[in-house]
Formats: sequence, C-alpha cells, structure tokens
Amino acid sequence: MIIGRPRKINSSIRRSIMGLLLFIFLIAASGLLLAMAARTPVDKQKIRPIRDDVGFCWKADSMKILVDYLASEEKEKFSPTGLVAAISPHDDYLYAGRLYYPLFSTIKTKEAVIFGVTHGTVRSEIKGLDSILILDDFELWPGVLKPIAASTLREYIKSHLNSNYYIVNDRAQEIEHSIEALLPFLQYFNPEVKITPIMVTPMPLDKMEEISERLAEVISTYMKEHNLTAGKDIFFLISADGNHYGKDFNNLAFGEGQEAWEKARAFDRQLIANYMTGIIDDKKIAGLTTEFWGKTYLDYKNSYWCGKYSIPFGLLTIEKVIKKNLNKEIKGQLFGYSDSYSEGVLPLRKIGLGTTAPFSLRHWVSYAAIGYYLH
Repeated sequence: MIIGRPRKINSSIRRSIMGLLLFIFLIAASGLLLAMAARTPVDKQKIRPIRDDVGFCWKADSMKILVDYLASEEKEKFSPTGLVAAISPHDDYLYAGRLYYPLFSTIKTKEAVIFGVTHGTVRSEIKGLDSILILDDFELWPGVLKPIAASTLREYIKSHLNSNYYIVNDRAQEIEHSIEALLPFLQYFNPEVKITPIMVTPMPLDKMEEISERLAEVISTYMKEHNLTAGKDIFFLISADGNHYGKDFNNLAFGEGQEAWEKARAFDRQLIANYMTGIIDDKKIAGLTTEFWGKTYLDYKNSYWCGKYSIPFGLLTIEKVIKKNLNKEIKGQLFGYSDSYSEGVLPLRKIGLGTTAPFSLRHWVSYAAIGYYLH
C-alpha cells in the first residue's frame, strides 16, 4: 500500500500538469488567432501590383536621391495655404521630375482623391469603357515607403453613388499607369496618406456634368460626416500629361521640326492660360473641351492631351465639391510647364530609374503642374 500511494499521487500530478499546460496552450492559441484576425499581414491583403517599375520610383533610397536633387535645383516655392487640388503629369520621373517636385512638396494631406486617365491600352483590352467611372477593390496600392491603403471614401462612393455611373474593375486599374505615377511623390511628402483612385473614361460633356454633380454630392456629404477640410484632410489630384506631338504619334497639327515644336508649345500655354488657370467655372471647362475634342468627344482637334477627359471631369467635380462645402471657387496657378524634348533626361545614374519612351522632335510629350487654390 505504501509503495502504491506515490504512484497514484504522481499520476494525479501529471494529469493536472498536462491539463494546465493544455489550458495555457489554448489561451495562447486563442490570443494569436485573435491578433491575426485583427491585423491581416500585408502579404495576405489584396495589393495592386506595380505597372511601371522603370519610369517611376519604388525604392525609398532612390526616391531620396531624386528628391534631394530636384530640391537643389528648384528656385521657386509655392504657398500651401488654400491649396486644395492640382493637375500633375504622369510621365517618367527622369523626364518630368522638375514638374512633380514643386507640386508635391507643397501638398500636405491625409488622403487624396485621384482622377486618372483611361489610356488606349486599357480600352483596347477591355471593351465598352465609355461614359463611366472605374473604381477598384484593392486593399493596398504600391508606395515608395510602404503600401498605401485605400480610403474609406472609396467604399462610401460605391454605396452612395448610382451604380449606373461606375464599375469596379481591378484589371483596368491594374494596367493603367496614370494613377500609380503620382503615388511615390504623394507618399514621400505625406507618409500616412490614403487614396481613392478613380479612372475617368471617355464621355461627352453632358454626361460629365451629370456624373460629376452626383459624385460631388457624395464626396461633399462624406467630408461633412467626417469633418474633413479640403486641402488639409483631403486633396484632389488630376493625373494628365499634355500634348503628345510628332510623327510617332501621327500628330502634326503644326507641321514638323523646331518651328512646329515652338508652335505646339505656344498652343499648350494658350490652353493653360485660357482654360486651366484663373477662376474655374463650368463655362471655362466647357471651353476647354472644345479645344481638347474634335467633332465629337472621341475625336482630337489640334492637340493630343491624354488628360482630355480626366482634366474636365476632375475640374467639374472639384469645383462642385468646393462650392457645396465651402461656398467658394477654385483658382488655378501654373506651377510649371515643360516637355520631354526641352527637359531631356535628368542627370541621375544608377538609382533604378529609366525612361520608357524616347524624346525628339518626332516624339515629345508636354506637361503642366497646376495648383488650385480656394478663392
């Protein structure tokens, strides 16, 4: 009996210890599962892949070299006070860097609505993209510092805007480069920024006015519900390169050679002065479309601006949002204008950046950086 008792005690102790260990394990496992549920790792989230890893910068150290160089070259500073919106180029950084820098170094915001282009490459693959906006379902977008989260505004738009006015198409957003082009500069100067990407397809002016009115109502309501201040909490960006000129584009409205380049640049500057700067109103935007478009909204006239839809639609929406929220107007100020033939390539080597197209008198693209201030 004396010998048997220790065995019974040891067996009991073992069972107790094993039960305690099992209890501790279950508690720890539950905590781990709860933590995993609360925060999904970035690599498990739906992230929009990079479209262009040549013309745009996706490494922080390379971006710092680029920004430091551009800062050392920039001679003019622009006021951030009252700045609520802007037109930005989306060409290669080695071509258009001098236009990106003064604009994005002035922007300070928590989130941004970005009106992008729907380029021909997208419309060639996905048919029927006309008179509609394109949204996405990606949880994250690529950034130069870390992935960029989508703003809750995007889902708010989906649930409040008439579904006839938009589609959700991740493939279209994935192969379009005009929105991602702005992200490295935007995030570099606003590390915690969130975005609402909106691609604008070809559409006539009356449809632009109709959709922009409804979209402006949705965005304005969202801003009021979340106590957002335009320019400080939320910013509006329009992605658009200017004229695509030369034989390679089958665009010779002003002829060929140096003289044609000078005339085409002068025409660009006239468009900017007459329609994209100063006080912006519906009449001015309508006038811009008569210069961007030919006989119909699908045709070209004297220039091949790839922002021929994103600019008028974006300006219509922004103008209405500011009017509804603040009862103010917007006034455009030119931050800079240039083109790939004038600029050439920035003298930066071995930083992971390149060019995706040539520059010459038979192939050049113009750019404008324009800021819009409260007035």
